[in-house]
Amino acid sequence: MSEYYELTSDSPERTAELAEALAEQLQAGDVITLEGDLGAGKTSFTKGLAKGLGVKRTVNSPTFTIIKEYQGRALPLYHMDVYRLEEGGEDMGLEEYFDGGGVCVVEWASMIGDELPEERLALNLFHVGETTRQIRLEPVGERYITLCKEFLRDERVGN
Repeated sequence: MSEYYELTSDSPERTAELAEALAEQLQAGDVITLEGDLGAGKTSFTKGLAKGLGVKRTVNSPTFTIIKEYQGRALPLYHMDVYRLEEGGEDMGLEEYFDGGGVCVVEWASMIGDELPEERLALNLFHVGETTRQIRLEPVGERYITLCKEFLRDERVGN
């Protein structure tokens, strides 16, 4: 992944706002991977994404269930936390979600690297300060390069 974009968020609320703006660019079959230390903002990001997709239910990390499904206005959101998958996710049927009609968000995606689609939007969240986070967007594939460029043009992103 050579091309990337960086944003700065000064609060969990701002992280969620950025994700909400990104959600408006998403379509069925999109896959977003999230990496970052504990407390870096992965769940805040996913909550914002869900809000942008019109999900009404409370979104929280699916740590013990691996996958949570939420219905949005037009697209379902598949929220995965694969941290506990020591042997990878090949027996979990993840490809059915990746190839499905929704948006997939995968926390700790490096744990299932071999099962991930070739094209995706990889996000890395880094602690910069107590509430400040650096968000690196790394698009893999033309669809995601275009998505990032459209997202960064959004006036709400304004970085």
